[in-house]
Amino acid sequence: MITASHNPVADNGVKMVEPDGGMLPQAFEPVATELANCQTDDDVVAVLRDMVLGQAQQASGARRENLTVLVGHDTRPSAPQLLEAALAGIRALGVHAHSCGCVTTPQLHFLVYESNHGAAASSSEGPAAPPLQSYYDTILGAFLELASPTTSTTSTASTSESAPMVVYVDCANGVGAAQLKPVAEALAGRGIELRLRNTGAGGGQLNHRCGADFVQKDRLPPTEWEDVPDGARCCSVDGDADRLVYFSPQPPAEAAEAAEAKDGGSAAAARGIALWDGDKVAMLAAVFIRDLMAQLPAGLMDGVRVCCVQTAYANGASTAYLRDVLQLPTVCTPTGVKYLHEAAHDADLGIYFESNGHGTVLFSKGLRERLQAAGEHPAAKELLLLSRLINQTVGDAISGLLLVELILRRKAWTLAEWQALYTDLPSRQLKLKVADRAAITTTDAERSCVTPPGLQAAIDEAVAKVPQGRAFARPSGTEDAVRIYAEAATQQEADELARTVAQLVYDKAGGVGPRP
Repeated sequence: MITASHNPVADNGVKMVEPDGGMLPQAFEPVATELANCQTDDDVVAVLRDMVLGQAQQASGARRENLTVLVGHDTRPSAPQLLEAALAGIRALGVHAHSCGCVTTPQLHFLVYESNHGAAASSSEGPAAPPLQSYYDTILGAFLELASPTTSTTSTASTSESAPMVVYVDCANGVGAAQLKPVAEALAGRGIELRLRNTGAGGGQLNHRCGADFVQKDRLPPTEWEDVPDGARCCSVDGDADRLVYFSPQPPAEAAEAAEAKDGGSAAAARGIALWDGDKVAMLAAVFIRDLMAQLPAGLMDGVRVCCVQTAYANGASTAYLRDVLQLPTVCTPTGVKYLHEAAHDADLGIYFESNGHGTVLFSKGLRERLQAAGEHPAAKELLLLSRLINQTVGDAISGLLLVELILRRKAWTLAEWQALYTDLPSRQLKLKVADRAAITTTDAERSCVTPPGLQAAIDEAVAKVPQGRAFARPSGTEDAVRIYAEAATQQEADELARTVAQLVYDKAGGVGPRP
């Protein structure tokens, strides 16, 4: 997949998809890094010969003429040139190359999975990619069946005569705009009106003051939102449509109060937003799935492992809600979607969403077979449909949008009722420059420092003095800096705790520049 995701339009990048539709295995990351750092064409040839081709021949007896690489791209101006280069490079290795055109990253993952599971017909030119329509047939077909009043086992809403629910969608001026059009057409007859904004039609720039990353980090409405009413139901996807967050515009007075609480200072009278990030999406999915599980035949879930996967950045209130209210097990992993996806994959039913809006719900083959064996049992049938609605290969903004709208519709919930599931604890994140990030090492999913000596004990002492306190420090993955997270019962206490931890890191781990 030729994309730089949520990054600026001038950036370029690639995302690799495995034959099972999953992400690149961690073992191949050094190979990808070495290729990316090659200085000459000869260096590239040497790496390909010694590492990629050698490992591929050892791992598989497949004939090269039976191999195909699918290539997709986003809407960046550089995409056509990079696409041609990618296709030429693949064909130079004697492998079939097929362009899937301008698609979302999750769509390409889906197409690769389908290609290797009998959905694609072979031809004299090698295996062909399944049509993109198969993606819509799968997720939309499942949504429409789940949204039918005759299917519902949990619905409290009457949708037959209600006014259409308007959802404003920020498409980030990316590929999501074109790929959401078939979804909007299908939902129009089912009481949901998607109004697509930032579609790129007006010359808007990819990910510039729009998209899920901007909305989630800046807590501001995207461009083209001036005429969207306060309190409206809105969501935002990123440039390649693998992230999703929901939000609602707030009037200036409420936005100023929220900004003051968040930043600890005065705020200009500007329009802001209320945000439903990935944590909130995960909780919504968990509530719905827990409700369906409670209706399954006795014994069907015996021995089935269900878990919600989070990182240390997940708000403590969400973890408490999972543990105390939903009574679902949680697993904490290091930061990075590859770790969350792997942990969710290890469960029979794994739910994960990062706060940035990237995530999914994975159903194991064994669980799907159990549900299938339950025949026409309503709750089992609905969970099976849910496994089709939710992209099983990777986080998917389009699939996620359908999931959220399905659950809100079935429960007849407003955004406010969704928000009321739990109240986030106030938190603060800081970044501190250090001489060498390797000075800090961590354990327990990055929640506890191993080195330098004495740092974790000092952090624990600071946390113990704060009501509902929690804090951790972890080295940045990209620069000589340490990232600090703190939360507490009040914003002031969270701010003070974060500053205290930053001072401890500065003193014990070689801080650079002014002391916090």
